Amino acid sequence: MAPFTRFIGIDYSGAGTPHERLPGLQVYVATPADALPRKVSAAAPGRGGRSPHWTRAGVAQWLLHLARSGEPFVAGLDFCFSFPQAYFHRNGLPGWPAFLEDFITHWPTHLDHATVEAVRDGSLHRAGFALAPGQRTGASTEYRLAERWTSSAKSVFLFDVNGSVAKSSHAGIPWLAWLRREAGDRLHFWPFDGWRPDGRKAVLAEVYPSLLRHRYPREDRSPDEQDAFAVAAWLADMQGRGALQDYFAPPLTGAERRIASLEGWIFGVR
Repeated sequence: MAPFTRFIGIDYSGAGTPHERLPGLQVYVATPADALPRKVSAAAPGRGGRSPHWTRAGVAQWLLHLARSGEPFVAGLDFCFSFPQAYFHRNGLPGWPAFLEDFITHWPTHLDHATVEAVRDGSLHRAGFALAPGQRTGASTEYRLAERWTSSAKSVFLFDVNGSVAKSSHAGIPWLAWLRREAGDRLHFWPFDGWRPDGRKAVLAEVYPSLLRHRYPREDRSPDEQDAFAVAAWLADMQGRGALQDYFAPPLTGAERRIASLEGWIFGVR
């Protein structure tokens, strides 16, 4: 596998609409030449400058631009890329591509004025944009295999608690579907497109910053900035040590790998 030339850490946020600028949405980038990752500010359309805060739509468009440039980067995003195997079974979904298309019909959080809360409470449905809430969800006690391999990861169906990944995931998954359509063969969605990227595509992977944030001094960064910083720093660090490729092949049995091909995996969990 060819070495990456850019390492991206994204601490995600499921707040607001896709076009709201969110303090909790942070992006850091490292290259092999950098001593430390640097914070990347968002473009500010119409003002000719930069904004300190990103939108979810802006992050997706930025990743698409990078993918089309042909640069071999790896980006770690802080939300679940998929749901537990039981969700697939009870909804008759044969694989991850089918999951993405089904998800956006029930959780269209990529629409301009949609929020996760508007889907959950039914207000988006009443406006004619979605099915009734509750038809595509699960219990807060349902976990993916990767989450059971950690000590603190929460269920993707557990909302309204500190440290929950549910809101970010329900807001972020539609943008994975969008990137998959728009980028074509320029992006490798790990591990759904294969466990070993071939080096000709940029890679998007799910990460869990709680596993990494204390490895690097926080200094004056906010908690969200530190999470994005730590992901970018760790990715660059692991390639520098010659260890990054090992994380693309977690030690799973054949049965576990089949489960993870539906549920996804947290990059860095071994």
